[in-house]
Amino acid sequence: MARITQLLDAGPTLSFEFSAPRDEDGADRLRQTLSRLSRHQPHFMSVTYGAGGTTRGPTRDWVQTIRDHFQVEAMPHLTCVAHTRDEIAAIIREYQADDVDNILALRGDLPHGLDTPTQAFDTAADLADFIRDRADWDIGVAAHPEGHPMAVSVEADLTHQARKLRRADFAITQFGYRAEYYRQFVDQLDARGVDTPVIPGIMPPTNVAGIERMSALNATEFPTEIRDRLEQAANSAERRQIGVEVAANLGRELLDLGAPGLHIYTMNFARAASEVASALGWPAD
Repeated sequence: MARITQLLDAGPTLSFEFSAPRDEDGADRLRQTLSRLSRHQPHFMSVTYGAGGTTRGPTRDWVQTIRDHFQVEAMPHLTCVAHTRDEIAAIIREYQADDVDNILALRGDLPHGLDTPTQAFDTAADLADFIRDRADWDIGVAAHPEGHPMAVSVEADLTHQARKLRRADFAITQFGYRAEYYRQFVDQLDARGVDTPVIPGIMPPTNVAGIERMSALNATEFPTEIRDRLEQAANSAERRQIGVEVAANLGRELLDLGAPGLHIYTMNFARAASEVASALGWPAD
């Protein structure tokens, strides 16, 4: 359908991220979410693979559904943990048969129940090289403006991330709530001669416990002023309103800084993500 680099060349992109559901109730909810969010005419959507170390879900099926039924470009995630080279090569061939044009190459987390990795690649950069040798795709990678949670030092982390982004066509960041971290990260990459487009990820903060847990896992700051506002909210509707306002304001700051697009993490729910997209100038048709 379209390569993400071409979409980025045409102007700021809007994209949404989903997880492949594991039961019929989750599938029904995701279909409703996709129906609502596709009305914003996003440039692409992405589907996770083994998010948080879970057993791999039907990512390929949902990529096809998004492309065929909702007429939106869809990008599968692919992680290399607990996979052999032959297994990764087979997955690549399957996506080639589906005429996939874009993929997000990730190291990923170990699936639940596995204590030791068996992957053939140590890093997402190595996985990206393996994919590029076999498929003519646009390859994205993850970026961590506030540092990777497993980094041994700031300098080592920046060196690794710069190496990874040099081998990619674009990057998508973990969610965050400080635009200055994104600006600093892009400046640091630029100083290292890396100009790969970096799309910032944003997530409407509507659930304090959930955001605290994910922020701790990703080593990202959950600002006290946002947490305090959410904790003082009278009900879930007020929390959603605060979360949408926070995410929309952050999105405007990021676009003003020159971000090539915005990637909204949905957690498979439509309402907050839809309201953020509308507030940022991508209304539903």
